[in-house]
Amino acid sequence: MDKFLKLNPEKKKRILEAAYNEFSRNTYDNASTNRIVKEAGIGKGMLFFYFNSKKDLYIYLVEEGIEYIKREYVDKIDENETDFLEKWKIISRVKFEAYKKRPYIFNFMANVYLNSDMEGLPENLKRRIKEISGVGYGKLFRNIDTSLFRSDFTEEKVIRYIKLMISGYEMELTERLKGTNFNEMDVQPLWDEFYEYIDDLKTIFYK
Repeated sequence: MDKFLKLNPEKKKRILEAAYNEFSRNTYDNASTNRIVKEAGIGKGMLFFYFNSKKDLYIYLVEEGIEYIKREYVDKIDENETDFLEKWKIISRVKFEAYKKRPYIFNFMANVYLNSDMEGLPENLKRRIKEISGVGYGKLFRNIDTSLFRSDFTEEKVIRYIKLMISGYEMELTERLKGTNFNEMDVQPLWDEFYEYIDDLKTIFYK
């Protein structure tokens, strides 16, 4: 593993991106190291020079994925905003900036979590994955000024309805933008659309 850390940054990035892409498209059992080395443009012997096995590579990807999401997303969430929907705007922007830089990490971690690939991971990694997810949600739902909500719904219902609606919107948007190169795209119209959607939710659920 130390040999890999000392590797030329460009080559290291190429190997990691190929590995993340392969494991995000497939379950652990179906992922192929042959496809990884082909996409990375290296020999198979070189991959196993840096990682002892497919499992070692996978665990390394999970560890790096956790650290990246913590550093570039969770740690940057501002908890001082008390307006629930304004906070969601801020969090979405932070998450998008992190996703834009390394989308394959988010895709991979979602695949690990949703497709039960955590079963073969060490207990400490399973715990860290759940913790990082919990911290992110905790920051979103903590310190909310519920007096802004309309009074004919319970606070719990307002939060639940907003959560369901935004989650549905984000899923639809993800499908719409699948395969997009964000570095070559003007994303401001997407933010304008999202902020308009948030304002509509305020009209519906706020006083």
